[in-house]
Amino acid sequence: MLKEMTSLILKHTIASRSHLTPELVLRLITPACPLWRAREEEIPFKDPFWAFYWPGGQATARYILDNSGVVENRKVLDVGCGCGAGSIAAAKMKAKRVVANDIDSYAVAATNINAKLNDVTVETSVENLIGDPCKEFDTILIGDMFYDEAFANLLFEWLHTLNADGKTVLIGDPGRHGLTESRRRRMSLLARYELSPSSCEENNGFTHSTVWMLNK
Repeated sequence: MLKEMTSLILKHTIASRSHLTPELVLRLITPACPLWRAREEEIPFKDPFWAFYWPGGQATARYILDNSGVVENRKVLDVGCGCGAGSIAAAKMKAKRVVANDIDSYAVAATNINAKLNDVTVETSVENLIGDPCKEFDTILIGDMFYDEAFANLLFEWLHTLNADGKTVLIGDPGRHGLTESRRRRMSLLARYELSPSSCEENNGFTHSTVWMLNK
């Protein structure tokens, strides 16, 4: 099964550096890929969110690459890892341990492919860790997950529990409606990045992305 998934990913994606983190080469579906214009019934993947480099993930990875101290010698959990960019950035910046987590097994397969392309090794997990105390980790990465209000409530409550336990929580987000003003008041803005025109096209028109840290 893993061999089949890997083969499909390699067949339908291209290696790209056209994003906020050109240091990282990532297998993605871009406008240069036939699947970009394919009808739903022609796509061999169900909801291939992992095949796109979403703006929150781009911002988080960019911030880590520019600020190695947030992950160096720390144990990092990347929740909803998608293509694995946040995990790969953390591994490059000498995190002590990195676990890329996503409930989509294709995301984990893509992360392993991308990790090899970037000469790093990360652990992977397909468990649903939302609500888990995550005792073994110091830093939690979250990108592009505030897309739904009901889920945002659940996610934010969990992240604050982790934060209260002393963990650093970094959130990458381009301004999705689930990251409300009341939630932003409980966070500190770390960075704001302008997305390239091509990234805007691929990310529903978002022109900027941001990185936040939950306040202690």
